[in-house]
Amino acid sequence: MKYNPLYKSLYQTRIIYKFVKDVFPLVDQELNIWKKAASDGIDTVLSQQALASIEKKAFHAQGGAIYSLYTKQVNPSLIKFIVALQTISDYLDNLCDRVGLEDHTAFLQLHRAITDALDPSDTFSDYYANYPYRNDGGYLHQLVASCKSYIIHLPKYSLVQQEVMSLGKLYGEMQSYKHISSMRRENALNAWAQHYLSSFPGLSTWEFSAAAGSTLGIFLLCALASDENLTKLEVQAVMDAYFPWVCGLHILLDYFIDQREDLSTGDLNFVSYYQDIDIKKERLQWFLQQSLDKVLSLKNPTFHLTVIEGLLAMYFSDPKTFHGEEALIHREILKYAPYSTSILYNICKQLRNKNII
Repeated sequence: MKYNPLYKSLYQTRIIYKFVKDVFPLVDQELNIWKKAASDGIDTVLSQQALASIEKKAFHAQGGAIYSLYTKQVNPSLIKFIVALQTISDYLDNLCDRVGLEDHTAFLQLHRAITDALDPSDTFSDYYANYPYRNDGGYLHQLVASCKSYIIHLPKYSLVQQEVMSLGKLYGEMQSYKHISSMRRENALNAWAQHYLSSFPGLSTWEFSAAAGSTLGIFLLCALASDENLTKLEVQAVMDAYFPWVCGLHILLDYFIDQREDLSTGDLNFVSYYQDIDIKKERLQWFLQQSLDKVLSLKNPTFHLTVIEGLLAMYFSDPKTFHGEEALIHREILKYAPYSTSILYNICKQLRNKNII
């Protein structure tokens, strides 16, 4: 399929303008609601981690909210869902990573909040059953309930539920293994991934794990489920494009910019498993090319191309990529990417300079 470069450029300019002008304030509004709820927590540790996850990872919710513009018109209800689900994700990440616990069973139980949030039934698990801290003042329950309140009104959620739940399950499983002790986590992730890798030839454990760590596929499927004309063939096409390709690219870029920080803290970093700088560049380019090719078969391909190019622009505009091998790789990939990526890259640099992202 051929595209008019002028149309694509105008589309991207308009969507980014609307994204910053109209979506960001609504994301901030939702995050402020959850900050207030987090402050009401009775257990100090849980309250602190909830607040820290919002304050330090707000850009995750900002980025995910791009899917609220899938139809070109802002969808405030979808923004509420995206912010709530991403807040659950970031909060649980902190609970697994920042309180000195290394209990796989506890982490897996916590992550039932993700799959419960994607289940339209009235299911709420005891998320803190195996966790040393419990009294969050209802914070996690409220987040899960907020997600449910959105999906139960989606006319075609039944068409995406199986895929959405599968992505949520993979996310929780990966995170629960990723945060156990450094002596056990590699073997545990390898053993876990083997159950799935036969369906994804050519991927390593770390690349599959990266794809499992993205929420973008969930956000897109839940955006599509509002369309009365959605078909199962469209859902499958989305899965083929997003998992593992767009989702994998997303999280590989996230880990790419955090390599040095993770090395200093001892946190597991999926990109660190590439043997050298050339392999890092080749595999990132491979995920990029697969993503670009696959989304061309989807409805509204220009939107998905904008998402992919926006991921590159957002992560490569981070100052952490301005030095060393990160700078070499990010410059090469920007040359390899579609030309319009450079325009989005410069926009992201300006937004960073103004502390908007």
